[in-house]
Amino acid sequence: MPIWDYFHAQPALWIGFAALLGATVGSFLNVVIYRLPKMMDTAWRVHCADIAGKPAPVSEPAYNLAVPRSQCPHCGHTLSAFELVPVLSYVWQRGRCRQCDAKISVRYPAVEVLTALLTALTAWHFGAGFPALAALAATWCLIALSFIDLDHHLLPDGITLPLLWGGLLLSVSGGPLSSSAAILGAAVGYGVLWLVYWGYKLTTGKEGMGYGDFKLLAALGAWLGWQAVPIVLMLASIAGAVIGIGLMVAQGRDRHMAIPFGPYLAVAGWVYLIWGNTLIETYLRFSGLSG
Repeated sequence: MPIWDYFHAQPALWIGFAALLGATVGSFLNVVIYRLPKMMDTAWRVHCADIAGKPAPVSEPAYNLAVPRSQCPHCGHTLSAFELVPVLSYVWQRGRCRQCDAKISVRYPAVEVLTALLTALTAWHFGAGFPALAALAATWCLIALSFIDLDHHLLPDGITLPLLWGGLLLSVSGGPLSSSAAILGAAVGYGVLWLVYWGYKLTTGKEGMGYGDFKLLAALGAWLGWQAVPIVLMLASIAGAVIGIGLMVAQGRDRHMAIPFGPYLAVAGWVYLIWGNTLIETYLRFSGLSG
């Protein structure tokens, strides 16, 4: 029996497999979230030195998503396979390094658990098959982008652009959207935030967001269609406003402090990916446009 037929016959097994896969992918996403900005910073410094005609920065040992092996950030202890088991290794070690007893950030298992949950939900919604695999790839990209933006106010092209192209390619590979709908969605997604950016800048002289936000909404438009763009933008704006006001009240933050918009776009986009039809029906019902 082909694997997809087996999973179709055993949906609970498919969802359980997806959850385990998600936890494993979440462990890798922790590496991406931590290392990719460092890799970009190094590449940027080398590029700047080249433009300025200066010697390149001193060469360091290879550093990418594969090497060196994961280490304790406090003592440099190289982690064994046992110490890299998603979630369980954190529990077994009581959240501390086995070598130096330093605390391990709870963010690591949190990302693994979050990825496992969203992967399981996505697998449940789409069922076993290619559409689920495509949606899972998009989900994992959105998780990585959200945490990188939270940490660095940065949405790397290395993730947003493949996500954009993936949505466009999916439209010519039997996906739910036509090519024209995906292209129009990407254009509308980029163009809407581009207009907001320049309107705000011309009015206030300040930049309200970065170009990475344009590319992320363009990618979401390519996956979801142009009709989704207003709803995704509305959900992201509401979430950003509520959380931003909450942070100002709870932590006394300055209202002018920059708050990354990427995580809100990512959350809104994923919600639409899973419950888009329900959102549209609800909007039409409350707006009085439904028949």
